[in-house]
Amino acid sequence: MNNQTFSLQPFPSTESLPNLKIAGNISRNGNQFAIHYLLEGDLKEIAIAQPSNTSSRKHELWKDTCFEFFLGIKYSQQYWEFNLSPSGHWNVYRLDGYRQGMQEETAFENLPFNVQNQSDSLALALNVDLDKIISMEQAIEVAITSVIKDRDGEVTYWALTHRGKEADFHLRDSFIIEL
Repeated sequence: MNNQTFSLQPFPSTESLPNLKIAGNISRNGNQFAIHYLLEGDLKEIAIAQPSNTSSRKHELWKDTCFEFFLGIKYSQQYWEFNLSPSGHWNVYRLDGYRQGMQEETAFENLPFNVQNQSDSLALALNVDLDKIISMEQAIEVAITSVIKDRDGEVTYWALTHRGKEADFHLRDSFIIEL
């Protein structure tokens, strides 16, 4: 089993939110992929969607506070974007290459994940079987990102690494964890 911890950095642009920390761990055991995010800090300044009783596939989750990760098959241009909202809403997109041919990944009909929201921390955990999209023998490259929106509507972009002049989660050389 391959298990790694991570810590996200805000894009070095304007002022980032004070006292925020986003860390967690990911693992791949066979084709069971698990990711756990922990957002800590002064969360009363952050706009966090309330939990929904009916979590469903939704578009444009990245316009609000959202936890994301990208999975690419090593030596292939193809990759997937996973969006997880604290509300429980989600989406998965398949792309043929850098920002190309984006479409909903229909292999997933639901994507249940767990959210624990407390005053000074928000934890989000997902376990997903990748068999529907990736074979167990294929090495994957992972980018882990988050979009954090504050109560004034300012958005900061967090990632393992920022390789572009602008915040761009799709740059393949930022898929730096290999599982």
